[in-house]
Amino acid sequence: MHFELPPEMLELQASVRRLARERVAPRAREIDETGEYPQDLFDLFVEAGLTSLCVPEDLGGSGAGILGLTVAIEEVAKYSNAAALMLLLTRLPAGPILIAGSREQQERYVRPIATGEQRAAFGLSEPQAGSDVVGMRTVARPDGSDWILSGTKCWMSGVRQADWYCVFAKTGPADSRDHGSISCFVVERDRPGVEVGRIDAKMGVRGVDTGELVLDGVRVPAENVVGEIGGFRLAMLGLNAMRPIVAARGIGLAQGALMYAVEWMKDRPAFGRTVADFQGMRWKVAELATEIEAARLLTYRAAILADEGRFTKEWVPFLSMAKYYATELAVKASGEALQMLGAAGYTKDHPLELHYRDARQLTIVEGTSQVQLGLIGRGVVDHDLWWD
Repeated sequence: MHFELPPEMLELQASVRRLARERVAPRAREIDETGEYPQDLFDLFVEAGLTSLCVPEDLGGSGAGILGLTVAIEEVAKYSNAAALMLLLTRLPAGPILIAGSREQQERYVRPIATGEQRAAFGLSEPQAGSDVVGMRTVARPDGSDWILSGTKCWMSGVRQADWYCVFAKTGPADSRDHGSISCFVVERDRPGVEVGRIDAKMGVRGVDTGELVLDGVRVPAENVVGEIGGFRLAMLGLNAMRPIVAARGIGLAQGALMYAVEWMKDRPAFGRTVADFQGMRWKVAELATEIEAARLLTYRAAILADEGRFTKEWVPFLSMAKYYATELAVKASGEALQMLGAAGYTKDHPLELHYRDARQLTIVEGTSQVQLGLIGRGVVDHDLWWD
């Protein structure tokens, strides 16, 4: 049993750490304040090969897998969760295609993600169907060998920048609760009837647009169906494999917030000493540092499990633990770090209020903390996670 990253991952970690510190950190505040998509950072990520991390080598990627992307996102998220989200979107929409897509689909849609020629977004949630995925009402009706898709997807990150969308729709009645009535489709941006709808005004993670995708009678050929008709399980497998990648955003944010607060405390005089000299402050730092390391161990294990293909039901508790613990820690650490600075932490003179706002997104996206707790609890009850 080894707890150190292999040499190639340590090299990746060091290079992304340097890139994040030198290029991402100076842009973080501007991205948040303007809300403009940081094309310069996307171009930088492409040049550095970071958009190809999760793509297999035979599809033009580096083959670093979910662990590689987790390591990279952790470093970027120390300074900007918007930039980290850009990297996450190299895997989320491509996941179902990598898991169940045909070789032709993988060549057509995944390879351009690796090279940065295309971007994509993931369409699962709807206004009335967030955690209740089966409540979606987007429908796909057969028309000859084609499918006609109609409905609205919401909360889609990267919706305006995407060249194509991974969309889940009901191939049965819109009000059906049958898991077998949900299937996965690739929908290109330029197809007639595809429109970007309302863009959300978010409290954090600004710079990467989140909003609606409106499908108005969009004709999609049969070759754009991913896997089999009745692909609800594919949606869950795709999300299961993403848990450590989302967790990495939480770990990075928690580290960034704590590191900033500690450096500030070391320089801040108070009562003839520095703030960092007080035992109460050091105990809080120790608590958060311990939880960060615990979250990292959970997350790296989850990433390795996902890379080994162990993201089916029996492994869900381990994957969900990483996402739940790391993202809740991001909220805790950013809040505690802000408190360490007192009134100064509440101002835009320091990045902690940005960390605090960004952290709140993480406990909601790709399965809320409550969803993760439900999955973990069910896993224990079903003995998928058991100690005897």
